[in-house]
Amino acid sequence: MDILESFSAPTAAWFRGAFARPTAAQEGAWGAISQGRHALVVAPTGSGKTLSAFLWAIDRVFREGTAGGPLPGFEARERPRDGKRRTKILYISPLKALGVDVERNLQSPLVGITQAARRMGVEPPAVSVGVRSGDTPSSERQKMVRNPPDILITTPESLYLMLTSNARDTLREVHTVIVDEVHAVASSKRGAHLAVSLERLDDLLEMPAQRIGLSATVRPIDEVARFLGGAAPVDIVAPPASKTFELAVRVPIDDMTNPPPGGVREPSHRADLAGARSGEPMAPNDDRFWEGTPGAGDGAPFAEAGDASRVEATGSIWPHVEEAIVDRILENSSTIVFANSRRLAERLTGRLNEIYAERLGLETPDQTAPAAAMPAQGGQTAGVAPVLAKAHHGSVSKDQRAIVEEELKSGALRCVVATSSLELGIDMGAVDLVVQVESPPSAASGLQRVGRAGHQVGEISRADLFPKHRGDVLHTAVVTERMLHGQIEAIAIPQNPLDILAQQTVAASALDSVDVEAWYESVRRSAPFRSLPRSAYEATLDLLAGRYPSDEFAELRPRIVWDRDRGVFEGRPGAQRLAVTSGGTIPDRGLFGVFVAGETQNARVGELDEEMVYESRVGDVFTLGTTSWRIVEITHDRVNVVPAFGQPGRVPFWTGDGLGRPAELGEALGRFTREVAAATPETAHGRLREAGLDDSARVNLLAHLDEQREATGSLPTDLTLTVERGRDEVGDWRIILHSPYGMHVHAPWALAVNARIRERLGVDGSAVASDDGIVARIPDAEADPPGAELFVFDADELEQIVTDEVGGSALFASRFRECAARSLLMPRLQPGKRMPLWQQRQRSAALLEVARNHPTFPVILETLREVLQDVYDLPALVRIARGIAERRIRLVESEPAQPSPFARDLLFGYVGAFMYEGDSPLGERKAAALSVDPALLGELLGRVEMRELLDPDVVARFELEAQRLAADRRVHGLEGVADL
Repeated sequence: MDILESFSAPTAAWFRGAFARPTAAQEGAWGAISQGRHALVVAPTGSGKTLSAFLWAIDRVFREGTAGGPLPGFEARERPRDGKRRTKILYISPLKALGVDVERNLQSPLVGITQAARRMGVEPPAVSVGVRSGDTPSSERQKMVRNPPDILITTPESLYLMLTSNARDTLREVHTVIVDEVHAVASSKRGAHLAVSLERLDDLLEMPAQRIGLSATVRPIDEVARFLGGAAPVDIVAPPASKTFELAVRVPIDDMTNPPPGGVREPSHRADLAGARSGEPMAPNDDRFWEGTPGAGDGAPFAEAGDASRVEATGSIWPHVEEAIVDRILENSSTIVFANSRRLAERLTGRLNEIYAERLGLETPDQTAPAAAMPAQGGQTAGVAPVLAKAHHGSVSKDQRAIVEEELKSGALRCVVATSSLELGIDMGAVDLVVQVESPPSAASGLQRVGRAGHQVGEISRADLFPKHRGDVLHTAVVTERMLHGQIEAIAIPQNPLDILAQQTVAASALDSVDVEAWYESVRRSAPFRSLPRSAYEATLDLLAGRYPSDEFAELRPRIVWDRDRGVFEGRPGAQRLAVTSGGTIPDRGLFGVFVAGETQNARVGELDEEMVYESRVGDVFTLGTTSWRIVEITHDRVNVVPAFGQPGRVPFWTGDGLGRPAELGEALGRFTREVAAATPETAHGRLREAGLDDSARVNLLAHLDEQREATGSLPTDLTLTVERGRDEVGDWRIILHSPYGMHVHAPWALAVNARIRERLGVDGSAVASDDGIVARIPDAEADPPGAELFVFDADELEQIVTDEVGGSALFASRFRECAARSLLMPRLQPGKRMPLWQQRQRSAALLEVARNHPTFPVILETLREVLQDVYDLPALVRIARGIAERRIRLVESEPAQPSPFARDLLFGYVGAFMYEGDSPLGERKAAALSVDPALLGELLGRVEMRELLDPDVVARFELEAQRLAADRRVHGLEGVADL
């Protein structure tokens, strides 16, 4: 049967006139949606899935007609409950910018159906569309409350705010909820927050709304469907992907270890061009560290800022990459360049524009002017080159991003340099090429980025990937091969995040009394809380009801009144304000807003990291959004600037958390290395060619593997790990574990290694983890230094060692701060005003000092759960430990005269970690010193019922630890805490 026959006549007529036929994703989606079932539509970018979600819901709005009754041609299936206008369709996107594009793209079907109806002699109702996000002015929000749109486009956070205010009345007749980019939130606490909000929305309605989820390729699909539907079944629509990708891994020089001279560089563009990825071990606190070509000419001479001379840069691949990117941009009409950090995006944008100006023989473009004011195809304007590229990332203001997007769409701008596809709100139909600088973090993120090119149905998505050094070529080859085969990484839904439960509980009680049992059932309908233990639920209510001493920490005062006799709770005065002003899940990074001095309209430029601002002075010039700005004033919460026309400036840095390589991708990397190294040269070249590697990339990668094998006698693979031992520059021993398994595995492993070094040698081992292994330092001593045995642990004891160590780590302290903020225990006192991050750390340390005396404190348990289950991949680490014990995974020792090629990459990051050690925030270090005693954690989780939150295997280990503690408390210094 023609699926379009299910629609009203005007809607079907419009679609047939606009498209040749429905796509497979649209046919499958409409088959499920038309039956009233929840549906998850999984299809690549450009498959028409957004229209598949909207069209049936729009048609339903037209069919309902007005309060006066159904319209001819639109056989009404339902009629409004009363004459009051309310929202019918709710579209939720995790991206504010994407919502703006959806609003624009909805005009085509709305206008088309209206015109088709009029040609049939029917006057359809006007269907309105509204957008509400964090950028929507208060006046516009009030208008939408008085006159709600039929279709509301919003974000998860704005939905939460509406449900916690009188605006919720406008949502009482929602019949369709569309959740876009569901894969982007399902595996995070932001997704858990959204899942509870959807259940709160259903509680508001007479009958649950139909949920339609839209996702790019994701795995496992069943898990995402469970997230979308909660307790209700979901139809999965996942037709075979017909999307075609053309990927090319390009290395513009023959030998990446010995790059030829790269031309002329401006002195303002110093060695930090590469912009180390935020949060990587080489620079834990920011992305400033120079990450050029490790071990290969890293010391390229660059002039200090202010030097008027021009300097020739040698020994770096970057000038060659930049030139090649400019070539590719000029060969296409529109290009998006993706970088892995905001700093690199800013720096690379400046270089692309400078190279373009040099080629035209003109002055560097005035980047404060809009690109539309200059010829985009290479013309000249008063001797000044046109702008070739502009930066687009989360620290650029909304207004500036909108300008950049519009210029790219109109053709006035040839290129946008962005940091993540999830920040872009650009209609991607006109993008010819995607360029990825450095390897994508994962195959899933790579597909999302590459899919922005050739966005329309049936078009080919083309991308060029430029690795930054030989080790990056290997990682890029693995990711591109997996992208071409659709092998994306699995995601997991966080289980029972108690900080989200605490925040939503306060919000739910802000306006009404809430039945304790009904709220428990509502929360458990959502996928993240499906297994929520009753003990954890009541402990969270206890926290909010004031069980803990507020005289020691003021924000522990009660937020709700829990009437245990009636079985209800309600918010105390101020609960609504607290939930609205301090809600949300995205951690506060203490960013300073940047504003144009003296302007009142569109004055916001973007934001700067707190540490960057503290290192700046009035009169300094920096670049942001490809524009130079001079600081004229720094206040407690903002930086006021004026344009600095044509002046070079510093590139900002931002603190961030690196995602780290998933263990699944790490295992694939090891398997790829093993198979390519064992293959004949012809077979290896053929496989790499199929993965998109050009001649230079293939030669560099194979040479990299050969040199590593020659240096250490083996390669780190999924079945073989290499332990390399040697002396450092001061004579101490340096023990390096080469492993492909990624940061989620190596970080807890390094904690265990540090504990072993401290226990056996009585010294600090300074073990530092990265995606490619662990580096440990052993002070020189008469005894023989340890070797491979340093990394061998009994699988049954490993989890407990990590648990003991993590309680005193800076990671635990920082995650505790974020969990406490999400639990509304560290509220924003002045909404709209920034709270310095260092003050947040101090408050968090004070709260932790109080909380550590209460073993059942939910935020401590949530922090431990988050670290052990969401941040660390302990199951993968235990699996590797068992593999080593059972000899399925070999440890091969080596003691080369010089660090191996792989070691040079690792040591490059190791140096960075200690170079920036002083940047570790004092508040975080203090909090780490005050963190929960490891034995206390064992006691806590071994005795209280809240241990049900953790996996059974972990619980078993904690119970054994509790028995051990009970047998001999003195060993663990617990003589005086018998009351626990």
